[in-house]
Amino acid sequence: MLKREVINVQSTDNACFAWSVVATLYPAQKYVERESYPHYSSVLNLQDIQFPMTLSQIKKFEALNDISINVYAIEKGIVPIRLTDRKRSKHVNLLYVEDDSVGHFALIKDLSRLVSSQIKRYGHRKYFCDRKERVPFVVYADLECALEKIDKDPTSATYTYQHHNVFSVGYYVHYSYDSSLSGYRFRRDKDYFTRDDWEKFNSASHCHVCEKPFAKDDTRVRDHCHLTGRYRGLAHSNCNLNYKDSRCIPVVFHNLSSYDAHFIIKEIATAYEGHVDLLPITKEYISFTKQVDSTKIDQKNCMQLRFIVFIYIFVSSLDKLASFLNNDILRREFSNLSEENFNLLTRKGVFLYEYIDCSEKLNELRLLSRESFYSSLTDSTVSESDCAHAVNVWRRFSMQTLGEYSNLYQKTDVLLLADVFENFRDSCIASYGLDPAYYYTLSGFTWDAMLKPTGVKFELLTDIDMVMFVEHGIRGGLSQCSNRYARANNKYMSSYDPSKPSSYLIYYDVSNLYGWAMCQSLPYADFQWVDDVHNFDFTTIVLDSPTGYILEVDLEFPQHLHDAHTDLPFCPTREKPPGKRDDKLLATLCDNIELNTKFRTLAKNDFEKNLYKLMNNTVFGKTMENVRDRVDVKLLTKWEGRYGAEAMIAKPNFHSRSILSENLVAIELRKFEVKFDKPIYVGMCILGISKTCLYEFHHEYMAPLFREKCKIMYTDTDSLIYHVECDDIYDVMKRDINRFDTSDYAVDNAYSIQLANKKGLNRKCNCTRKYALRVQGKKDAKKAKGVKSSVVAKSITFEDYTCCLNNAIEMTRRQSCIGSKLHEVYTISETKIAISPHNDKRYIVSGSTDTLPWGHYRCK
Repeated sequence: MLKREVINVQSTDNACFAWSVVATLYPAQKYVERESYPHYSSVLNLQDIQFPMTLSQIKKFEALNDISINVYAIEKGIVPIRLTDRKRSKHVNLLYVEDDSVGHFALIKDLSRLVSSQIKRYGHRKYFCDRKERVPFVVYADLECALEKIDKDPTSATYTYQHHNVFSVGYYVHYSYDSSLSGYRFRRDKDYFTRDDWEKFNSASHCHVCEKPFAKDDTRVRDHCHLTGRYRGLAHSNCNLNYKDSRCIPVVFHNLSSYDAHFIIKEIATAYEGHVDLLPITKEYISFTKQVDSTKIDQKNCMQLRFIVFIYIFVSSLDKLASFLNNDILRREFSNLSEENFNLLTRKGVFLYEYIDCSEKLNELRLLSRESFYSSLTDSTVSESDCAHAVNVWRRFSMQTLGEYSNLYQKTDVLLLADVFENFRDSCIASYGLDPAYYYTLSGFTWDAMLKPTGVKFELLTDIDMVMFVEHGIRGGLSQCSNRYARANNKYMSSYDPSKPSSYLIYYDVSNLYGWAMCQSLPYADFQWVDDVHNFDFTTIVLDSPTGYILEVDLEFPQHLHDAHTDLPFCPTREKPPGKRDDKLLATLCDNIELNTKFRTLAKNDFEKNLYKLMNNTVFGKTMENVRDRVDVKLLTKWEGRYGAEAMIAKPNFHSRSILSENLVAIELRKFEVKFDKPIYVGMCILGISKTCLYEFHHEYMAPLFREKCKIMYTDTDSLIYHVECDDIYDVMKRDINRFDTSDYAVDNAYSIQLANKKGLNRKCNCTRKYALRVQGKKDAKKAKGVKSSVVAKSITFEDYTCCLNNAIEMTRRQSCIGSKLHEVYTISETKIAISPHNDKRYIVSGSTDTLPWGHYRCK
């Protein structure tokens, strides 16, 4: 194939690039030796061009010679690695071929024929569901660290002051087929084909793997577990052959990406033979998998250790999740404890993280005072009840040293992690027939859990113009501060002034907004361009038409509508606000949603209720996965060879490298190609449909009802905060009760409406996600995006927001956080902008707390 479509001009110098360009401009009739062409120096302008040629010099070459150049490489097919900005009348396609650390250019004679085979080869594929059977082994692990003090420079805006060093590791190995073999570790088969199985075998009408019925001529076989011999069910012969046992062992850490991975990755990469596959997000990893070469059978199918992150599946704290469950694993490991002592372990423990700054302190013989539990991350120590709990555990379990206390604390954490995840596996296998231990994140699992029962088949777009058309139409949730200050005044407040207009600050939130949008009609297949765009009339399309349309339109916003639509303008777009560099958003999966709602109704505890709610919310994220953002990072332990560091650095798509240790380097490569394998058109439509809900509520209900007496203070995707002038907002809600969900309201409230509905005194908004709310009888609610909640609570007052707004000043605060550099973990102190009067999403009216959308006729 390459011989017919690629010309390699034979030369002895380093000017293969120039010879290939000449071969395009002056094609030889028969021979491709160098003598068949004029010398490149006589026909090309090579001023300041150095050979061998590099990709970075091609733009200069194009300008000197008025020739456009595209460069392709071989990477599982022919892929572009450099595309010209503008195709000129003289255009050259070149192939870049790697030979160890040396690159070589050749002329592509016919690009269409060269790539035709790879375009056509993806016809039909057959997939087997191999994630229904339980993963046989799962490891749950945790690390504990000493926080070594290091020199710091307090005058710097950002400095490190603690270095984290691991002093212990604990892990629990869970055997799915025999829990009696499971156990906690710490550093410092028979054929079960029963009579009942025979009856099921003879009466089975469906394959237990693919769940499709048997045809008369199908070969039916007994499928059994290769680890235990257990009969699993009757299956098609092909399904049985492709239903392979997992050779991957998941190792679950609670916070792998942000913390534990940094301690593990350097050791596991070099501890024994086998490469490491990374699933990266910039400098952190969603997951990584270690191949164990010593377990290979016939030079293939080696065991793999896949490290995954618990918090990518659940965002709630571990102790909160554990409080919903029976803690079976914890009970099994501490079966000799009394009920009273066991209950001490089910409560989240506390630890002296910063006091332990060296391993010698683990030998100390007593638990210290409450002050020794101080954490600079929160600038606080533990509560008196937490300290009393720690003392109680020390006494009840006869602790002799801080090291023994640390061991118990770590063991309890690991077992609670195992308990929560195993309950999660049980619920998912029972509900969806899939084991989440096969997956990296909850979004990946929810996507398959949606596809499996619904049977929906999303068509993938193969027209790049369609892909870019849809990408251009993606607009996320609208978040904006429309009016920056308001104060309520009504009869339900102790400070009510009857001489002033009655007004309310009220918060409305749309329940399950994306779930509602996913229940509407959504696109899935048969995409084609509209032929006659100029004569297309969208008003003739009926609302329940089986054919939908995605339209890109040019709109004019008449000036007479500007004031009426100031708070919530229609058709928000992603554009750069004046003087800014970054784009900002300026103002049917029904069966799956109903299935999860049914599971939630039948849930036996709060853990399962939260799980099925999360399943509905998470599936949307998979429809919006941006494959362009994926990065390619290689973790290498060798310099030489085809896949060594030297060869990777020589690649034309080399981006950067990080030396982690003497024998370990991480190399980031630019992506050769982007595979658009996600139905992003579904996510785009869900986002668009979801906006109609808020627009309908405001423009068809609130605005006509209250007119100029109603102002939106703030909106964030699925919520609206209003300042409304009226006699009694709760009477209005009672009258229009069908618009509001009051199922969680107290029975004994006035008008059957919950009066504890956060009746606001006043609210100050500086910019999106930086606001304060003062509520009668409640603590002030304060938000400052990018600043830790503990810092906001302790060092920022409601009056600070007032000062910031009235005097137009920024305020900074210092906070501590955990960060890493080259997989070394430190505690870092940094200065952040906490609150700011600036609001670049909207125009701030001079001398006022009001704002206007960009483009409004009153913007000056």
